Amino acid sequence: MDTFAEVKNVIVKVLKPKEGTEINLETRFIEDLKADSMDQFFLMDGFCEAFDLTINDQDAAAIRTVGDVVRYIETQRK
Repeated sequence: MDTFAEVKNVIVKVLKPKEGTEINLETRFIEDLKADSMDQFFLMDGFCEAFDLTINDQDAAAIRTVGDVVRYIETQRK
């Protein structure tokens, strides 16, 4: 499975967006998906678990879009 599809699965599981909500690489967690700070914590935790990696607080703070997290994960996997 590709990174984007796995990331999207975590987002759907954690945030439970409304049916028909489009999630693409430009989708912003706060503005578009209405994630609050607790949601963001659970998202980062979900990404760490799904991809077996650690995202430190500084990196997590810089992740604003779906594309940001996809690029971060792909960089960490190399």
